[in-house]
Amino acid sequence: MAKGANMAIRAVNLIGLLLLVLIFALPFAWMISTSLKTMPETMVFPPEWIPKNPVWQNFSEAWSSGPFLQYFVNSVVIAVCILALQMLTIIPAAYAFARYQFKGSGLLFGMVMITLMIPSQLIFLPVYLELSAWKLLNTHLGLILPFASSAFGIFLLRQAFKQVPEELIEAARLDNAKEWKVILNIMVPLVRPVLITFALFSFIAHWNDYFWPLVMTTDETARTLPLGIAKIREVEGVATWNILMAGNLILVLPILIVFFFAQRQIIRAFVYNGVK
Repeated sequence: MAKGANMAIRAVNLIGLLLLVLIFALPFAWMISTSLKTMPETMVFPPEWIPKNPVWQNFSEAWSSGPFLQYFVNSVVIAVCILALQMLTIIPAAYAFARYQFKGSGLLFGMVMITLMIPSQLIFLPVYLELSAWKLLNTHLGLILPFASSAFGIFLLRQAFKQVPEELIEAARLDNAKEWKVILNIMVPLVRPVLITFALFSFIAHWNDYFWPLVMTTDETARTLPLGIAKIREVEGVATWNILMAGNLILVLPILIVFFFAQRQIIRAFVYNGVK
């Protein structure tokens, strides 16, 4: 009876996992299918999943519908620079909150957490006015500076730093290790899975960001790939869903590549920590 019950539970779990895979995979599969169809094929009902003659030219048409190379470079520069600045700020901040007790530390950490509750749409106007006063509108720097730190990253990393045994830090200090060496040589390697996970979330969020670049830029030279994809609808027309889906696939592909490599690194980091 117990064996039969276990098999039934496994079967239910497997069915549930398959349903989840279908829920998340079907929209992506539909995007790929539509990106390879002709325009009349996108209007066929019931829809056909496999195009009879894949139209690879849709991707070149989407790419040539605007300065996509400029959009792509802008997206890479902005997402990577934001991630680099966030790493420079959240690591020492999280270390201080996790390992030091100083006057007002609880209040400061609470203020950091409060910022998580404030939607970006609520503060964009004062940020816009400040960047305008600094003449940073329509610049990469204007899109990078508002995200130079991350309250979520500080919280996530603080929790990870608190799990590191105090004995390791004390041993390093007995060897006269400076605080920055303790952070870089002990703390960061031990919380590598958390750092990689946060880096993945940050990169995806700012790669896909539409609202801030739309608000902070009016010049094509500073705009990013999501804004370029949105313009395909304006340039090509409402009906050309095949071109629009080809553009969306161009937007998603770098994220899939980053996720693939980050996933492997997370697995290796977890295995390494488990073996230790």
